Amino acid sequence: MTIYIILAAVVGAGIGFYVGRVLLLKLFKEQEEQATERAKLIIREAEVKAETQKKDKMLEAKEHFLKLKVEHEEESNRKKNIILQNENKVKQREQQVTKQLEDLKRKEQENDVLKDKLNQQLEGFNKRKEDLEAQFRDKQAKVEQDHHEILSRLERIANLSAEEAREQLVENLKSEASTRASSYIKDIVAEAKLTATKEAKKVVIETIQRTAAEHAIENCVSIFNIESDDIKGKIIGREGRNIRALEAATGVEIIVDDTPEAIIISGFDPVRREIARLSLHRLVADGRIHPARIEEVVSKTKKSIEDEIVEIGERTAIDLGIHGLHPELIKMVGRMRFRSSYGQNLLQHSREVANLCATMAAELGLNVKHAKRAGLLHDIGKVTTEEPELPHAIIGMQLAQQYKEHPDVCNAIGAHHDEIEMTAMISPIIQSCDAISGSRPGARREIMESYIKRLKELEETAHSFEGVNQCYAIQAGRELRVMVDADNVTDERASQLSFDISQKIEKEMQYPGQIKITVIREMRSVSYAK
Repeated sequence: MTIYIILAAVVGAGIGFYVGRVLLLKLFKEQEEQATERAKLIIREAEVKAETQKKDKMLEAKEHFLKLKVEHEEESNRKKNIILQNENKVKQREQQVTKQLEDLKRKEQENDVLKDKLNQQLEGFNKRKEDLEAQFRDKQAKVEQDHHEILSRLERIANLSAEEAREQLVENLKSEASTRASSYIKDIVAEAKLTATKEAKKVVIETIQRTAAEHAIENCVSIFNIESDDIKGKIIGREGRNIRALEAATGVEIIVDDTPEAIIISGFDPVRREIARLSLHRLVADGRIHPARIEEVVSKTKKSIEDEIVEIGERTAIDLGIHGLHPELIKMVGRMRFRSSYGQNLLQHSREVANLCATMAAELGLNVKHAKRAGLLHDIGKVTTEEPELPHAIIGMQLAQQYKEHPDVCNAIGAHHDEIEMTAMISPIIQSCDAISGSRPGARREIMESYIKRLKELEETAHSFEGVNQCYAIQAGRELRVMVDADNVTDERASQLSFDISQKIEKEMQYPGQIKITVIREMRSVSYAK
């Protein structure tokens, strides 16, 4: 029984497997047919779509072809029109040329006719010329015969031959002409001298009259005005430490006296006085006045003065219309503002000389630009930082040559005190205008120059010793303050240095009264907290 059941199960499983396989094959076949139908449908749609796109592309190609065809036809028509126009122009030109050829032929024929007429007239003129020449030869022979007869008669009357009479006449004419020429030359020379003198005086006088200048003599004192006398106490400081620090930093003498609302700054160097004045102004405006602040303000003021010097030089060059100056020359022009020559401000003097030179050069027909340039730079050697044993005119000429100035300008600078030979036309003008500017009444004071020179020599004498950092001549040269390097100079050496400087001054310099030498040695220790 069990076997039958197993057989029945096996048979049933086989039948079920067969039926399932048949059904599965039928299902696969149906799916394959559906896939085939879908593929055919997709292919038909793609074919339809491709056909549509093909038609569109064909239409676009035809439209583009038609467009190109139209453009080609238009271009062809335009070129045809241009060719036709050119052909018409050529035809017109040919007609003009043909007409001109006909005119030329006609003119040639007319010229041939005129040529024949001229030849006939020329033959008549030649025949007439021959007749006139024959008549002239006959008359000339007759005149020569009459001339010989007259000469023979004169020779018989004067008992002289023609050659002897000619020589005697020539000698008489030579003597008379020489006498007249000598007298005429003397008159011309005298008149030329008189005219030249008058013209020279006229040029100089007109130049002086056309150039107005002020003659303010600079002294060695500047006045610093304050709002109230209470500020004087702050400037002096406790036990005078502020004023001593200010004097040591600037090298001038600060005089605080009973003059109401004013402090006097005394010093022979205008730059030092200006630095001291500006430093005081900044300190008073700030209100913080103590030695450290004073040194800081003085240091900043010195830098600002350098900037101001450049600005003054540039402004001066612009005012005078001088262009292309080297930056170093511009700085030197600015330094002239703080220098004086025999009490006359050097920049004012140089500006005046430049204007005088320009006017005089214009009157004489010379180069105005070169004359004005040389007039401004003629005293440039006085403001150089170095002081070699050379005249300032030679130093100025060397500086001008170094900075590529024109040779005429260099010669005028170097020759304005006759140190070198004058080779430029403007050189005597510079010399004359320098004399005009310096010799006006009240323009200069000779004693001022010698005074400043003595003070500079006093400072240079102290600078020649080793260990000296700074030195200032104050109180009109009656005191010399010397600041030394504390690291290199001891207290004993400072005392010895004061004595050595005094001995050298006694031996090498001449001065009235006595000079006090003060050697200052200050020890500072500075550290920074980081």
